[in-house]
Amino acid sequence: LLAVFFGGAVPLLPIFAQDVLHVGATGLGWLRAAPAFGAALMAVSLAHYGRIQNAGKVLLWAVAGFGFATIGFALAQSAWVAFAMLFLTGVFDSVSVVLRLTLVQTKTPDHLRGRVSAVNGLFIACSNQWGAVESGWAAAWLGCRGAAGGQGWRRGLLHGAMRETAATLMRAAGQPRSARFGRRDGPGG
Repeated sequence: LLAVFFGGAVPLLPIFAQDVLHVGATGLGWLRAAPAFGAALMAVSLAHYGRIQNAGKVLLWAVAGFGFATIGFALAQSAWVAFAMLFLTGVFDSVSVVLRLTLVQTKTPDHLRGRVSAVNGLFIACSNQWGAVESGWAAAWLGCRGAAGGQGWRRGLLHGAMRETAATLMRAAGQPRSARFGRRDGPGG
């Protein structure tokens, strides 16, 4: 959820499509669709793949992958690279959502499952909008159309994605128990 809040690229797509890639409305449509294409493909793959081994590590890598793909998008100079990076954000986000929802359903005590599911649903429903506000503030604070040729907002996107990725890696280092989720010898195994 923090990945979308701190590293969300979607609210900045119109600026990126117009000022950096010069792809127009059709290109913006393709960029907007890229995460959905990636998420759909990964959802179908996960449905056929079955149980994920070492789900905790996979979850942490998926969140870090989302951050790295967002960084790649922020640095992209061509529409194809930007599309590919956004496609990957959808792939990694799909893995993260499936594993997080599985974790809530399998590890939450029965008497708390409804409450935890409600809070989780609230954060899922609101994180994109909160992330859009944060992305707008970061772009305004760091200069959306600043002296750097209209690319000051990229620093904001890049900064947010790097914060999210660093936070994920620090969580993985500080909480090895969460990385063991889904292993046969660890929690959930």
